[in-house]
Amino acid sequence: MIQNPKRYTITAALPYTNGPIHIGHLAGVYVPADIYSRYLRLQNKDVAFICGSDEHGVAISMKAKKEGVTPQEVIDKYDGIIRKSFSDFGISFDNYSRTSAKVHHDTASEFFRTLYDKGDFIEEVTEQLYDAKANQFLADRFVVGTCPKCDNPEAYGDQCEKCGSTLNATDLINPKSTITGETPILKETKHWFLPLDRYSDFLTEWILVGHKNDWKPNVYGQVKSWIDGGLEPRAVTRDLDWGIDVPVEGAEGKKLYVWFDAPIGYISSTKEWAAREGKNWEPYWKDEETKLVHFIGKDNIVFHCIIFPAMLKAEGSYILPDNVPANEFLNLEGNKLSTSKNWAVWLHEYLEDFPDKQDVLRYALTANAPETQDNDFTWKSFQTRNNSELADNLGNFVNRVVVLTQKFYNGVIPQPNDFNDVDDKALAELKAYPAVIASSIERYRFREALNELMNLARMGNKYLADEEPWKKIKTDPERVKTQMYVALQITTALSVLSEPFLPFTAKKLNDILKLNNSIQWDDIANLEELISPNHVIETEKVDVLFNKIEDSEIQKQIDKLEATKTANLAENKQVEPQKDLIQFDDFAKMDIRIGTILEAEKMPKANKLLVLKVDTGIDVRTIVSGIAESFSPEEIIGKRVSVLANLAPRALRGVESQGMILMTTNAEGKLVFVNPDADAPNGATVN
Repeated sequence: MIQNPKRYTITAALPYTNGPIHIGHLAGVYVPADIYSRYLRLQNKDVAFICGSDEHGVAISMKAKKEGVTPQEVIDKYDGIIRKSFSDFGISFDNYSRTSAKVHHDTASEFFRTLYDKGDFIEEVTEQLYDAKANQFLADRFVVGTCPKCDNPEAYGDQCEKCGSTLNATDLINPKSTITGETPILKETKHWFLPLDRYSDFLTEWILVGHKNDWKPNVYGQVKSWIDGGLEPRAVTRDLDWGIDVPVEGAEGKKLYVWFDAPIGYISSTKEWAAREGKNWEPYWKDEETKLVHFIGKDNIVFHCIIFPAMLKAEGSYILPDNVPANEFLNLEGNKLSTSKNWAVWLHEYLEDFPDKQDVLRYALTANAPETQDNDFTWKSFQTRNNSELADNLGNFVNRVVVLTQKFYNGVIPQPNDFNDVDDKALAELKAYPAVIASSIERYRFREALNELMNLARMGNKYLADEEPWKKIKTDPERVKTQMYVALQITTALSVLSEPFLPFTAKKLNDILKLNNSIQWDDIANLEELISPNHVIETEKVDVLFNKIEDSEIQKQIDKLEATKTANLAENKQVEPQKDLIQFDDFAKMDIRIGTILEAEKMPKANKLLVLKVDTGIDVRTIVSGIAESFSPEEIIGKRVSVLANLAPRALRGVESQGMILMTTNAEGKLVFVNPDADAPNGATVN
């Protein structure tokens, strides 16, 4: 761990431009990275917060094929959506680039060429999966098959999303091409490999020994598992038609593998930023006094803790990351987030549905951050955190302070009188909070840091509740001046300390208090007073910080997810294959009649069976049907049904059943009756 670094390079994982940003991305990467960067700036640190769109690789090609457009059209569309979403949400990147930029192509090519010239690659002819029908080699994501480790039949050629194992396409059992559905063949092709096994000792010493005590257990454990399992050479090139050309002779038609070029995107984005700002980019990547921190999700740990460091070590002039505080996954309403299944809360849609509530989502995601284990986001908990925590705690405190200051003093900060023990205690506790919150942030415990911020608001609420200035004003107005002065010091501290977590709220507070960003983080502990007597605050047109979110707004989001679930079930429903052919005479033997259920009751001691009385138009007969788990007797009386009337009678639990009710299932797998949509009379035949 670097002590007192001269500057900070903060990177956030480059999002793929094959879809928008969702809450899993935010909770895993971008909100914690933004909290950390904003905190450092409040400390007047030299910070480069770097990101950009990852616009190469198979995910882009797959999206383009699916949508019938070019890869360039895909990346331009989603780069625009992602940029706007991040900006509207307040993610404070110093630079957001894209890997299709010339500066990135040049940087990645130069990096590859440096390692190539030093002899750091292994050049091998290997057998790769090839789709003869499509006449192309298959990149990993164009192959699906059965995972050899967990038997998941839908594993990709690079990773099993069920068990998390990293794979090679040739490891899959019964592989299939996603392009044609054909079984691929093995065909020889030449590629270049980074020999990770050469770096095993270096990685062991650097991480397993050097970062045993300061890296998160989930990150350290995954890295240890990889190293202990034995590292193997990994290809850095691929047979693709989209990406950066491999810059050596004999590599025509080959591209840099996306995992090789994407992390170099941090470097090229820094170059882009430095050129715009008139800075030298190199100290941010090559000076030992720079602290480099990668914010990623757990699916990127191997790339940022093993492969990219091995690349940097091989190049020789770059610093290594001081920390990689990867988060685990965030689930949604009990199910794994899935972009392909649209099971997500998309950021751009959230910003439309909840305008001016960026901080509510930032708060909910941070308070429930999957820092050491997977966590679950639910709309009900989102509502509770807004209503019970933000509105009733932080918002309530600020609102009372502002309203009372306007009511008692026309918005002018009062001159305090003597402080009693309660006042001294509150002001002393206030001065301790910056260090407490900072300690949590610097250890990447953002959930803990946010809770401490809310504890300060709780302290303010308790101070007001105990002191009751609204009552005391009638009997001891001089005492109230001191009470309100103390409360306003707490409010001022909140306006600064909330900025990393709730930047839009912090700006509102700064504007209300008319501070002009004059108070810094360390001022809270060091200054005698944060806001002075006779200073005038804004009292006109001051809105509450947090409005309550109504049940109807939450139900709308839940309904949207339910619609997605229904659509997924319909799309993924396996249609039974056609049965063996029959002759018309076979069908003509079936006597299917329209009928009406007259009576229904549960079969005693049978959970699945209902005993029905059905008017078939021929007669009224008893039919036993296995639908009790889907329907109550009361709801089906009067239901029009189709009945196989000439089915041979059968005794079920002592009751003779004289026919069969025809049923099917809907997209959700629920039983539904097959009945006429016209007013056909009982006894009408189905021909």
